Amino acid sequence: MHMLNFILLQASQNLTEGAKAVGKAVQPEGVVTGFFDMAMKGGPLMIPIVLLSFVAVFIFFDRYVAIRKAGKVDSRLLNRVREYILDGKIESAFTLCRSENTPTSRMIEKGISRIGRPMADVTTAIENVGNLEVYKLEKGLPVLASVAGGAPMIGFLGTVTGMISAFYDMANAGNNIDITLLSSGIYQAMVTTVAGLIVGIVAYFAYNILVTNVEKVVFNMEAATSDFMDMLNEPAK
Repeated sequence: MHMLNFILLQASQNLTEGAKAVGKAVQPEGVVTGFFDMAMKGGPLMIPIVLLSFVAVFIFFDRYVAIRKAGKVDSRLLNRVREYILDGKIESAFTLCRSENTPTSRMIEKGISRIGRPMADVTTAIENVGNLEVYKLEKGLPVLASVAGGAPMIGFLGTVTGMISAFYDMANAGNNIDITLLSSGIYQAMVTTVAGLIVGIVAYFAYNILVTNVEKVVFNMEAATSDFMDMLNEPAK
């Protein structure tokens, strides 16, 4: 019985050592074993691609939060402003708009400050404030669009330089061509292309999401402006 256990134990150890030996033989030296190792194979051009990815992520979250905040407007704002103006409480209307602290409230605040002047002056003042508010909301979007277009281009540049490196190594090898000589150039070509496309695609969708949200905020601003001008044109009761 003891002899049988000893034989089984020895056989198990032999199988384990054999599996380890096979594993070492199957996994050659220099093989890529992780995402970080794969990224490192992309070469120096991976640095700007990674930096562009960080820039895209920062701009997206920064603008997304700002745009969402700008789009939150109290639906009772215009009604309360109308009540204050009809009661002659202009200062209270100013205070209400300042407390809201949104692009729409700042436009209405500017319109209130022009009450008593020609309607064309009121409209112009509101439009000027609206243009400034839209500019603030779109801050950083051109950079995000540049990332969406620039990251894939850098990736393609890595493809070209990687293939040049691979052919250069092939030419120097002469008749002694070894696949390991070409691996670094091919890795650079493929990895930079994939990384650039991933960053570009994500930045492209992020840009369109932000543009869509800005358009919604602008629509709400225009609707509020129209209601405010209609309120000023209402006949006195």
